[in-house]
Amino acid sequence: MKLVVAIIKPFKLDEVRQALTAIGVHGMTVTEVKGYGRQKGHTEIYRGAEYVVNFLPKLRIEIAVASDVAEKAVEVITANARTGQIGDGKIFVTPIDHALRIRTGETDSDAL
Repeated sequence: MKLVVAIIKPFKLDEVRQALTAIGVHGMTVTEVKGYGRQKGHTEIYRGAEYVVNFLPKLRIEIAVASDVAEKAVEVITANARTGQIGDGKIFVTPIDHALRIRTGETDSDAL
């Protein structure tokens, strides 16, 4: 089992969700986050005053998938989250040692 964590631009969420559903990924956790990488924020003007936005709004998507589905999930997220501009985000894949569905007690792959 793998945990795929993707940091994407907020307006790409619907495309990514639909594409993941199409390959059989049925559950995900989405969190609104702020951060920066090479993009390093930007300057905005509000009511005539200029200010620097250091942390940019992003979405963190977490999906737990079977190991054989992880690579396809990464490909789907990459294809649907890409704009070609700086700040498209990152994807991290880590192993899951154990999973448990609280309601039924199912474990590991059955719990996904």
